[in-house]
Amino acid sequence: MSDAAFPAFTIPVPDTGYRWWYVDGLSDCGQYGIVVIAFIGSVFSPYYYLARARGRGDPHEFCSINVALYGPRGNRWAMTERNGKSLHREPARLRIGRSRLHWHGDGLVINVDERSAPVPRKLQGTIRLRAQQLFDRPFALDRQGLHTWQPVAPAARIEVDFERPGISWQGAGYLDSNAGGRPLESDFRRWDWCRLGSPSGVRICYDIIDTRNRHRSLALLCGHDGRIIEQDTAPRRALGRTGWRIDRETRCPGTARVAATLEDTPFYARSRLQVDDGPDRHQAMHESLSLERFTRPWVRLMLPFRMPRSTRPV
Repeated sequence: MSDAAFPAFTIPVPDTGYRWWYVDGLSDCGQYGIVVIAFIGSVFSPYYYLARARGRGDPHEFCSINVALYGPRGNRWAMTERNGKSLHREPARLRIGRSRLHWHGDGLVINVDERSAPVPRKLQGTIRLRAQQLFDRPFALDRQGLHTWQPVAPAARIEVDFERPGISWQGAGYLDSNAGGRPLESDFRRWDWCRLGSPSGVRICYDIIDTRNRHRSLALLCGHDGRIIEQDTAPRRALGRTGWRIDRETRCPGTARVAATLEDTPFYARSRLQVDDGPDRHQAMHESLSLERFTRPWVRLMLPFRMPRSTRPV
C-alpha cells in the first residue's frame, strides 16, 4: 500500500473545515451491518456549529469516532465528541479517545472502545477491513472543488469481532474519505449517496443539490481491475420518506426498494436497499442528508442526546 492511495491521517484540516474516514459493512448472511466514521471537524456537531458561529472553528477541537451496529438483537450507537487533547495523529495511525485506526498491510484495523448513547453501554471490539483494490483518485462534489470525496477501498472484505456486545461476523466492506474547507451546510442543501456491489465492481452514486439549487450527479464503477469508470446516471427513483419525513431517492441501476431503515433522524437517514438489476440481486447501503434540516435550531438542540461531548483527556 502506498501513502498516496490512502488519505493520510496527518493531512491538514483547515479552520471551519473537516475530514472524515468512513467504513461500512454488510454481513454475508444479510442480518448485520456496521458503520464507523472517524471525524476531524465533526460536521454534524452542534458544538462545532456554535464554535464556528463564534469565530472559533478549529476542527481539531471537535473530533469523534461514530460507531453504529445493526443486528437482529438490536442496534447500538456511539458518538462521543472530544477535543484536541484526545487526538493523536500519525500518517498511518489515528487515535481519538480510546479508539484507534491504523493501516496494517493492505488493510485497515479499527479498535473500538466507546460508550453508546443515549443508553450508556460499552462498545468494545475490532474491525478488520481488507481491500481488494486501493484507489487514489479524489472527486469534487461541488463546482468550486471545496469539497472532495475519495473512494479508497470500495470493494473489501470486513471482519467484525466485538466483545461488547458479543457479535462476530464477516461480509462485504467499503472505505472512503471526505474532506472540505467549509461547512457542508454552506454549500449543499441535500444529497443522496448509494453504493452497491456488482459482478463487475462496486457502483457508487452521489446525487447532490447545492445551496443555489443546482444539481450534480456522479456515478462511478470502481472495477475489480483497478479502474474507475464514470458512467451515465440512471433516472432518479423515489424510495419513500422516512418517519421524520426525509425524502429518499437513488439513481442506482435496476429497481430498488428499502429493505431496512437503519437510521431515521430529523436530518439524516441511512438505509439498506435491495436492488434488482436484471437477474442479479444485491444489497446496497444508502444515505439521505438534508443540510436544510440540520441548520434548524430545534434539530441541533436534539443532537447532544446522541452526541455527548467530553473534554477530559484520554
